[in-house]
Amino acid sequence: MTRVVNCVVLNREAEGLETPPYPGELGQRIFQSVSKEGWDQWLERLIMIMNEDSLNTGDPRNQKLIEQHMLGFLFKEGDSGGIPQGFQPPGAK
Repeated sequence: MTRVVNCVVLNREAEGLETPPYPGELGQRIFQSVSKEGWDQWLERLIMIMNEDSLNTGDPRNQKLIEQHMLGFLFKEGDSGGIPQGFQPPGAK
């Protein structure tokens, strides 16, 4: 049976994740309130943020910054999580 959550990203009920996608309490929080579609949207934003800000996931400072962006995007906490300043989609001039 498909697990359904009230997704905080989509603001509606949607299919939930199969397992927590992140360790610890934050991973449990995401598992309980973010859908698969909402998580996929975060992963797209994460790629954009990593590319625009040249982040390295192996650097602990960057990991903390990524987590701040995650909280901002998923839960609207803090000032992070939006489209990086100055971002232009491919092909835009």
